[in-house]
Amino acid sequence: MAKESVKARQRKREKMVAKYAEKREALKAAGDWKGLDELPKNSSKVRLKNRCQITGRPRGYVRYFGISRVALRDMALNGKIPGVKKASW
Repeated sequence: MAKESVKARQRKREKMVAKYAEKREALKAAGDWKGLDELPKNSSKVRLKNRCQITGRPRGYVRYFGISRVALRDMALNGKIPGVKKASW
């Protein structure tokens, strides 16, 4: 499980990206690179990292569910994800 500070930093970046999204798009369309450079670095979408919503794990991220493979397996085996079950043939 990731440290709380790491998860908090990620949430902070997500809020900042959402806050400056429109302004960023306008500056990019206008070609104002100087103005774009003056925005906070964490407002860039590139700085976001795919992390598990439950554990904060950065590796083994499954985009469809937004959680890591470990959390996905745990939840699927406990029946917490509708329509997902362990395969057997």
